[in-house]
Amino acid sequence: MAAALSSPEVAAEGQEPLLSAGEAEEEGRDAVETQEHYKSRWRSIWIMYLTMFLSSVGFSIVIMSVWPYLQKIDPTADGSFLGWIIASYSIGQMVASPLFGLWSNYRPRREPLVVSTAISVAANCLYAYVHVPHSHNKYYMLTARALVGFGAGNVAVVRSYIAGATSLTERTSAMANTSACQAVGFILGPVFQTCFTLIGEEGVTWKLIHLQLNMYTAPVLFGALLGVINIILFFAIFREHRVDDLGRQCKSINCEGEESVQDQEAEGNIDHVAVVAINVLFFVILFVFAVFETIATPLTMDMYSWTRKEAVFYNGIILSVVGVESVIVFMVVKALSKRTGERAILHGGLLIVLVGFFILLPWGKKLPNIQWQEIKNNSIPRTTSTEMLMPFWSLQAMQLPSNHTAEPTGCPVTQSWCLNTPMIYLAQYISSDILIGLGYPVCNVMSYTLYSKILGPKPQGVYMGWLTASGSGARILGPVFVSQIYTHLGPRWAFSLICGVVVVSLLLLEIVYKRLIAFSVRYGRMQEENC
Repeated sequence: MAAALSSPEVAAEGQEPLLSAGEAEEEGRDAVETQEHYKSRWRSIWIMYLTMFLSSVGFSIVIMSVWPYLQKIDPTADGSFLGWIIASYSIGQMVASPLFGLWSNYRPRREPLVVSTAISVAANCLYAYVHVPHSHNKYYMLTARALVGFGAGNVAVVRSYIAGATSLTERTSAMANTSACQAVGFILGPVFQTCFTLIGEEGVTWKLIHLQLNMYTAPVLFGALLGVINIILFFAIFREHRVDDLGRQCKSINCEGEESVQDQEAEGNIDHVAVVAINVLFFVILFVFAVFETIATPLTMDMYSWTRKEAVFYNGIILSVVGVESVIVFMVVKALSKRTGERAILHGGLLIVLVGFFILLPWGKKLPNIQWQEIKNNSIPRTTSTEMLMPFWSLQAMQLPSNHTAEPTGCPVTQSWCLNTPMIYLAQYISSDILIGLGYPVCNVMSYTLYSKILGPKPQGVYMGWLTASGSGARILGPVFVSQIYTHLGPRWAFSLICGVVVVSLLLLEIVYKRLIAFSVRYGRMQEENC
């Protein structure tokens, strides 16, 4: 903060003057941390960045090819089952995150990191062999994707390690880098998938081990190879490090026999009100973003009469640009937080998201084009609500039956709101994309940063696990919310409710604003430089 926070601990008579976070860290590092320790610590943090990147690639590298591959191996699978396969990743991650977090609190972090990555490698190999069984192939694919998500539960370990291995002033930058690596992984995954399409559907078959190397299996095998490399790096480079908020090396329960300063900074209780508040805010942030990315395809098809191919293509371009925008925001927010503080930036990010969804509310009198073919020609099948509400990348290869030459476009008359709800203009939609693409990454990285600072020197594995689980739960419930509200009541109700949820989260932030401070600041061991 601009001025020191007033508290009994800070104001106690006879206490030495407190240093600012930056001054205290510099003094602590000069006194304790050697150059060798500093380099080793940051090498390990970079391994964590790589792990986060690979976790995101593992999710997105097959996402565009899941549907055609599912149809190829099991014709009995429908769009509804595809929804379960997409959701299984988040379900697996939601279950695994607290477990791996708990494990990392009591054992060397290398153990859950290696085991979780090995599970992902095995799951990717299983995905490459789902064509082999003679029946129930779709369930093997479901299992494979759920296990990949289970392995991705290690992001809780990654973030807890980074929180424990960075000082207070390093934390925001490190968390921003972590989120940037995650975003880059989501962006590059589909790029890798596109490159592998050159192999073709048939590809090459290695009969001895029943392996088909084609455009569907090559990406997951590539992901498995990256996982093996990651495991090697865990053993070759990664080392356990823990520093306090001042940057001084501390004794770590995760690393036996390490010569270090006894950590006395952990004395004191965590503010669980602040912890719960951040979990709720993080759930809201991930929930509204899941709604945003899920609704892109059906909204543009309804409002602008785009075909499936057009919706996938144009939304792909828009969301790719949003992804690049997010990476830039992650980098900028590191410098901005030093001037204004994390709480103020989180508040601003939520306001930007609120404006983004408010812009999406239908205005004017012009109605969208109605898909009258729906009732004029019963032979033309209607796009099911399940298929329409899949994220755009899930529809990449969906095609109409061969006996139809034209695809019905416009807002289906079976959605009664199409007859009385004004259309959302393209300028509204693009403006909203830009604003949400700006606000979401800001809220994401600030939530993680504040959360880790609130926890302070306490073991963060389980807490990070719950935060990751809340985010995974939000990504599961977001599409469900869209499928129920948007399909039956329309965009006005859907986006009004989202605006209401964001307003409530802003009120919650105002209520707990003064409690969202670093552990060391709360107990008067440091001053906060920004408010």
